[in-house]
Amino acid sequence: MKRIEVCYSPAEFHLYERDFEVVVVIDVLRATSAICTALENGVAKIQPVSSVEKASMLQQDGLVAAAERNGEIVPGFDLGNSPLAYIERKDELRGKTIALTTTNGTKAIDIARHKDRVFIGSLNNLDALSSCLLDLNKDVLVLASGWKDKFNLEDTICGGAIADALIESGQFKADEDSTIAAKFIYRSARDNMFAFLKASSHRRRLRRLNLNADVKYCLTPNNLTTIPVLQGEFLVKFDHGISREAQAKIEEIREASL
Repeated sequence: MKRIEVCYSPAEFHLYERDFEVVVVIDVLRATSAICTALENGVAKIQPVSSVEKASMLQQDGLVAAAERNGEIVPGFDLGNSPLAYIERKDELRGKTIALTTTNGTKAIDIARHKDRVFIGSLNNLDALSSCLLDLNKDVLVLASGWKDKFNLEDTICGGAIADALIESGQFKADEDSTIAAKFIYRSARDNMFAFLKASSHRRRLRRLNLNADVKYCLTPNNLTTIPVLQGEFLVKFDHGISREAQAKIEEIREASL
């Protein structure tokens, strides 16, 4: 039987990473939700970078660059990590390579990049990702980006959702209390995640920035099928088949959420 575990923040990654060669990075509000949305809406690939300076250098080299710090677009960039921006500007960004740096998500990707396979997860691609992980049948570590190396609720809920799906399959088990806690937090929240997270720190932070539409979108499960995977320096679509029935269901969810 394979293992699924949830690590709550990059600061704890070194305590968990041994024996895991498949890592799923999640940053629900909003980096990984934006990455999944961008690739689903025609962006060719995304280069995650750890610093604003690196993103600026790539911008000067001709790449489209996106930079976010503390929930806001960094001055000098016209994209941050809003998933809705990649829908609204999909015609303009189709086929482009995006250099992306964010407060938490790209940091988590960077520390996991030495692993054999690094996937990007969100609530948006939850079912597609869970199905893919079941098919791979390898030990999986979910790495929550958290907030500046600290625990946050939204990533824990998403990690718990992934763990719940894999454990319920009978193919996976969890040994760590962090995973069991994440699973039960998800089960407490799943019927109304928007309300459950009302008092959470990052939702309050984004509300002050008038980003409630982003939050609603990021907390909509299964409106995407794209599973980003890290190949070298770039995030690209992972080729994982999905049935016509599942695709039709996802299209219905997507239309209802927009």
